[in-house]
Amino acid sequence: THCATAPPYIESAIFSGFRALGLYSNHLPHVVRYHQKHRKFYIVTAVGKCFHTYNVQKLGIVSVSNALSEDIACLAADKMLVFVAHGRIVHAFARNKEIVHTYVGHEADVHLLLPFGDHVISVDHNNAVIIWHVQSEEGYLHMTFDKVTFEVSAVMHPSTYLNKILFGSNQGSLQLWNIKSSKLLYTFTGWGSGVTVLQQTPAVDVVGVGLASGQIVIHNIKYDESLMKFQQDWGPITAISFRTDGHPVMAAGSPIGHIGLWDLEEKKLIAQMRDAHSTAVAGLTFVHAEPLLITNGADNAIRVWIFDSPGGGGRLLHCRLGHSAPPTKILFYGQNGQQVLSAGQDGTLQCFSTVHERFNKSLGHGSINKKKSKRKGLKYDTMKLPAITTFAAESARQSDWDGIIACHRGYLIATTWNYQKTSMGAHKLEPARFDKNRALNAVDISSCGNFAVIALSSGHIDVYNMQSGIHRGQYGVDKAHHGPVRGVAIDGLNQLTISVGADKLIKLWKFKSKELVHTHSLCVSPAASKLHRDSGMLAIALDDFTLNIMDLETRRIVRKFSGHRGQINDMTFSPDGRWLITAAMDCTIRTWDLPSGSLVDCFLVDAAAVSLTVSPTGDFLASVHVDSLGIYLWSNKTLYSMVSLRPLPLDFEPTVVMLPGTCPVQDVTDEDMDQTSDEMIEYVSLEQLDEHLVTLSLMPDSRWKNLLNLDLIKKRNKPKEPPRVPSTAPFFIPTIPGLMPQFAVPKDQSSKVVDLGVLAQKSDFYLQLEDAWLTNNYAGPLGLLKGMGPSAIDTELRGLAPDVGGTLEIMQAFLRMITNMLDSKRDFDLAQAYLALFLKLHLRLISQEPELMEESSKVSQKLEEIWTEMETLFNQSLCLLAYTKSALL
Repeated sequence: THCATAPPYIESAIFSGFRALGLYSNHLPHVVRYHQKHRKFYIVTAVGKCFHTYNVQKLGIVSVSNALSEDIACLAADKMLVFVAHGRIVHAFARNKEIVHTYVGHEADVHLLLPFGDHVISVDHNNAVIIWHVQSEEGYLHMTFDKVTFEVSAVMHPSTYLNKILFGSNQGSLQLWNIKSSKLLYTFTGWGSGVTVLQQTPAVDVVGVGLASGQIVIHNIKYDESLMKFQQDWGPITAISFRTDGHPVMAAGSPIGHIGLWDLEEKKLIAQMRDAHSTAVAGLTFVHAEPLLITNGADNAIRVWIFDSPGGGGRLLHCRLGHSAPPTKILFYGQNGQQVLSAGQDGTLQCFSTVHERFNKSLGHGSINKKKSKRKGLKYDTMKLPAITTFAAESARQSDWDGIIACHRGYLIATTWNYQKTSMGAHKLEPARFDKNRALNAVDISSCGNFAVIALSSGHIDVYNMQSGIHRGQYGVDKAHHGPVRGVAIDGLNQLTISVGADKLIKLWKFKSKELVHTHSLCVSPAASKLHRDSGMLAIALDDFTLNIMDLETRRIVRKFSGHRGQINDMTFSPDGRWLITAAMDCTIRTWDLPSGSLVDCFLVDAAAVSLTVSPTGDFLASVHVDSLGIYLWSNKTLYSMVSLRPLPLDFEPTVVMLPGTCPVQDVTDEDMDQTSDEMIEYVSLEQLDEHLVTLSLMPDSRWKNLLNLDLIKKRNKPKEPPRVPSTAPFFIPTIPGLMPQFAVPKDQSSKVVDLGVLAQKSDFYLQLEDAWLTNNYAGPLGLLKGMGPSAIDTELRGLAPDVGGTLEIMQAFLRMITNMLDSKRDFDLAQAYLALFLKLHLRLISQEPELMEESSKVSQKLEEIWTEMETLFNQSLCLLAYTKSALL
């Protein structure tokens, strides 16, 4: 149950969703739009709950739409709007971003959409067809077909056919309807197979029909005549498109990723584009009047092919591709925090840029023999390595040799990869003592990039040189651990190697001599470990879902955290080592504060996070999740706003946070603001923390530090020549000189006779000091001094001397004011500065007057008392600090 005192969190206190990387396409066909104003073509693809818009020219992302509550089931577009269906609801999006119309009325899930002039046609799984008026959102016409005889599977508007729509069915027949008069005009008997695609050809009255049997029929619907037929052997036709740049070519997609290109004049197959996608080809579109073919598929890829070479086949021009199967391990690469390395279940290692998609790289698929793999081709490659389970990367020597080492699922060989060459590396590291019942469990690479440490499930740990791939030794006489090694790490200075084994032991080895230095036993078997090299903190996740933090300097467990209710999948430290961020199968992402030993942030996600990594600059947390193809970035709010982090209670119940890039930012209501306002109270420091402590003024240094050096500053700032008055100076209201701008109010001068008394009038500070001498309250004159600049203070203190209009009493009053400041122990820095300037100006006069000498001795005595107290406090603090730094805790 929710604790009564716990604050009702609306979202994560530290992280806010920023964007998703590596998501480009799913199983829905793309839509190509032409923007008349820009004179450019744009591609719209569905990605889960939102859709992305890319330009065709460079495949740069233009916009990401606001998200829906469910995954998009159907996508269509016209010149102005993008139409999207999810469940039983159809939405119209404007500006590629926001919903402007919603159409509600279907009783089953919608699976087909067709924009048609001022209308949009939607078909649901109950075989109901509704024609909506776009602007009024009203149903113009409702039609229902009998599912047994005519189940709608495709819909198309034949070009130049006014108010007419052609429907295709799973039974194979086609029907032409006039939707204005709601009449069936004609029924086409079909070709004995279900219709999967209907596509208008460049010729009027002629339609391309794709069938489930793999047959393509070019049919004239005016005369009900088949002009030509083609047969593909790759299964049902998934998409059809026709070239419009002068070449009579038709492209047809298949469920296994091949594309067939047919010459319509010679009625033959002219080329095959095999393995254009690793999954079914979802969408095919030839760009109007250009030799470009756009394809997309469920393998999370958009590709643009150009037909500029002999032979009729397409050459890949641009592509945007992510993982076709969910990523399992991610890691920020380099020191700028702009590249995320990602290993997926599809067997590939890829690099995604947080800056722009054009910097993305694919390092390819692991292979036992690259040359043989190239000859065989990707589809029939028997030399492929299994998917990468974990990897380590170091950019220190990336330009000299391989900087990434990876282990593969159930495989003994560790592979190296080269980031700069974007390919698999030169070495395959395999221990000489071969044992079939072993697999790699963990790897790490030294901070210098020269060595790799590989841990095996049999308990062996080996060291290799990254440049040569030579075996450099092993830890332990035979084995390092009795049982699988769950984690291995090298410290920042190559002094220690730390291994964590299933035998409940943490072992510290000398890196060079391989000598065992220290062994620490755990009460529960560990599952994984993570080392923060800068601070020497080792995080160990245990099988009972708890976390232990070990300090390598003291070799003791210094923190223990519990709270996760499922297996801990991954851990990562913040760059400064203060936070440990963990993700577990209980779908929570938790942030633990190591200095305070408490949980400071926790939030839920819909799917459990599989891997986490924090950027070296600390601005982003990246996560990948179960059954999700994207990499999700979370921005660190503490970098750009005041965040008050408080320890969360043990029974804190987190709320679900939507994944970045999949949900629009919702407006926070006043009620929400009221609920969270008590959580984010900013601490306001008291004017004086304690009467026994000395308090500084917190005023800028320039107000008091330069008081003793004013003569030097004025000499340096003296102008070389007098300022020139401009001939026509603009009008300005005169202001009073000082730090705070104030307008000078003109005084009425009724008489032209000069009053000599006005020239020697007393300043406000002088008058306030006179009053304070009588009342013994020096707050007034001190407040005036605080508001003055260094030059004004200098002038005021000079004016206290008897030879320029002051009196000895006023000078005594000033010294009393300093004594008062020292008594209160406030504005300590100002008191020192004002006293130093006063003594500098009037030291000779003070030494000649007994009253001033007596007052000065009181101030001196007070100063000595305070300095003695402060010295004692300083010594105590320094002694305690030295002890905490050197003592073994």
